[in-house]
Amino acid sequence: MIKEFKTIEQQIDILRKKGLIIDDENMAYNVLLKENYFFINGYRLLFMNSPSDRTFVVGSTFSELYALFLFDRYSRNIFFKNLLIIENRLKSVISYQLSKKYGYREKDYLNLRNFTNNPEKKRMVKDVVDKMKRQIRINASRHNATMHYLKNYGYIPLWVLVKVLSFGMVCELFLILKDEDKTEISSIFGVSNKYMDDFLPILSNYRNLCAHEDIVFNYKTERVIPDTEYHKRLNIFRMDDEYIYGKNDLFAVIIMFKYLLEEDEFRLMLKEFNYEFEKLDAKIDSISVEKILDTMGIPKNYMEILDM
Repeated sequence: MIKEFKTIEQQIDILRKKGLIIDDENMAYNVLLKENYFFINGYRLLFMNSPSDRTFVVGSTFSELYALFLFDRYSRNIFFKNLLIIENRLKSVISYQLSKKYGYREKDYLNLRNFTNNPEKKRMVKDVVDKMKRQIRINASRHNATMHYLKNYGYIPLWVLVKVLSFGMVCELFLILKDEDKTEISSIFGVSNKYMDDFLPILSNYRNLCAHEDIVFNYKTERVIPDTEYHKRLNIFRMDDEYIYGKNDLFAVIIMFKYLLEEDEFRLMLKEFNYEFEKLDAKIDSISVEKILDTMGIPKNYMEILDM
């Protein structure tokens, strides 16, 4: 089937025919022009009768649909800035610990003997080290700091190299470290190696979603985080012996933030998120707050985590 171009007037007509109330046509026109019909349409499922009945629930309005879109944008920005805090902190701690132990020249800190000797990770170790060497070659003439060190000292220290590495690559770097190095780094964040191994790939996934302005509020990852004390203390319901919230959803990100951010940073993050959610709640009448929270994977008592 070929998807044909639709004018904005035709896009509005399609939404109307599916039962969406266009309460302000000029506003709807401007939103669809500036924000993209395809992306706005990505938020419609929450307002539809069922996966098989793709009509809107009675009373659903374009303003509500747009309110959800804006909520996702603003909350995504909140999560993104806190992911950047964790990313920067991880880069700093890893570069410090590895430089202290193995040296500050790339021939020293990228020595294959510095990493895990687990046979199952042998290929991954080589791949990650090769990618880091490639970044050194690429940025030798592109990045001011790397150019400065190569020109004046003849090498690029790890604390400079990490600035040009993606969060995903730094997460991969952590995964190939020796257990004793993982322990030293994890202890700075106050968590176990196991938690860091499980947390980092998921956080990297969400970081990429946020950076590319993808839909985040209802996103679910394939990987799950371990059961934590917060699942139990919040009395999250279990189904088939699995917690229904906080495993591979937005609340899982909140739980990871609880562990990895400083207390004041976490408190500010959650209060900012709660403020955006309360604004959304005030603008939506056609569906329940419970439905929105359930879609995000967030328990109703989520704010209690602040005082735990």
